[in-house]
Amino acid sequence: MSVFDLTPSEKLQLVQDLWDDLASGEEGSVPVLESHLKEADRREARLEANPELGLTWDEVKRNIRRDK
Repeated sequence: MSVFDLTPSEKLQLVQDLWDDLASGEEGSVPVLESHLKEADRREARLEANPELGLTWDEVKRNIRRDK
């Protein structure tokens, strides 16, 4: 049996189990691309310079629910 033979539910469970395993590891054990770090820094700097561009968590949730 291969991963491709699993049901959608089993595949989701496998992904969750893998994610949980990665998340429980040491910080820095999962490599992050330099380009991703630079993009995160760029976005953080943009938000700090323009705080009005940000959304509250409640606004984000409302937007997600509205788009469903």
